Amino acid sequence: MSFSLRPDRDLTPDVRTRSMRSEIARIEHAVFTKAPCDLAWKLFSDWRRWPELSDLYGSPIEWKGSPWAPGSRMQFDIVRPVRARMDRVITICSPPRCVAWINHVYGYTMEQWVLFDQYAGGGTRISTWIELTGAELCPDGKHASEVVKGVLEKWFSNFCAKCDEVAGRR
Repeated sequence: MSFSLRPDRDLTPDVRTRSMRSEIARIEHAVFTKAPCDLAWKLFSDWRRWPELSDLYGSPIEWKGSPWAPGSRMQFDIVRPVRARMDRVITICSPPRCVAWINHVYGYTMEQWVLFDQYAGGGTRISTWIELTGAELCPDGKHASEVVKGVLEKWFSNFCAKCDEVAGRR
């Protein structure tokens, strides 16, 4: 006799309509900076300076709990691509190696990891990935993953430029 943890598909019909279905999209991005890992992490973890890196912030970043501690919430408003409130819960933080959070915004849920790895040629490789689920389209008919990838690329490009600038002064 065998037991299944879930009933056969025929016994549990999918009652969601096509408009309710969502898929998980994975977005990956990596950049390199001349800054060593510890400096890159120090600059990244200075959340008060994030608004200098992008024009998407519409309010100061607020924390509920200790910044970067697992279980703490990072909240702020964005002004583009839509006005919305970001609500992030830190799940893992291991400086200067990585940080991860679950993000809720505008009907989407995202898990994001940011990893800092020493690069063999000097400097740091910063990689990030996001798994995104929620509604399929954003304003202007673009897929949410396209919009998120564009925001991610711009933010991390600006962040690396800041890291390189600070590393060049050392």
